[in-house]
Amino acid sequence: MAPMNPFSAVTDLASIIELSVAPVFLLAGVAGFLNVMSGRLGRIIDRARVLEHQALKQEDTTQQVSSRRELKVLWRRVTIIHWSIGLCTAAGLLVCVVIACLFVGYFWLLHLDGLIVTLFVMALLSLIIALILFLKEVQLSTRTMRISRKYIVDD
Repeated sequence: MAPMNPFSAVTDLASIIELSVAPVFLLAGVAGFLNVMSGRLGRIIDRARVLEHQALKQEDTTQQVSSRRELKVLWRRVTIIHWSIGLCTAAGLLVCVVIACLFVGYFWLLHLDGLIVTLFVMALLSLIIALILFLKEVQLSTRTMRISRKYIVDD
């Protein structure tokens, strides 16, 4: 039996750490994206609370209808951003599992290549869908602003 090279384990571990760097950067990006989306969610909910409070005090039925219409759009936006946050969180969790599998596979000498690729692709698909939903929420917000601008701003 050949003597074991003590630097081989260190070199292999360095290689695993190098492989995990890209998913860690992806994880940092997902965390930033979650921060942006949770901020939007907070602002939407704050606006909905203000509108609900105003709607209770309004006596003019036209204003009540307008407030209810805006509330309906706000709650639609909440639903969309909620799904986006959920999928983005799932993507982050999947990336964490990918990183864990890289180290577990190395230390326990398991061949987890197929699992790692599958998990990484699932993470990317979750992130893609989350981004599409985020874009949908932003478009809904912008469209609502354009409609209200048309009625409020005099040409």
